[in-house]
Amino acid sequence: MSAHCMLTGAQPGFGNRISHSHRRTSRRFDPNIQTKRYWLPSEGRYVRLKLSARAVKTVDTIGVEAAVARIRARGVRV
Repeated sequence: MSAHCMLTGAQPGFGNRISHSHRRTSRRFDPNIQTKRYWLPSEGRYVRLKLSARAVKTVDTIGVEAAVARIRARGVRV
């Protein structure tokens, strides 16, 4: 799944597009996914993470080590 955040698990939501005549067709609400590269000092390497914009702010707050630990706890390979 491409539009998926590794840290928060944010994924697309689904709903309806409503025209002027009030016909409904399906649409997708994609999260704001960004690819960020972080230096991981404990492993001496860079890691590339696909994060939502909200998760990027979370990494700034808790640090990259704690964020990678949370991602690995969710069962995602980093």
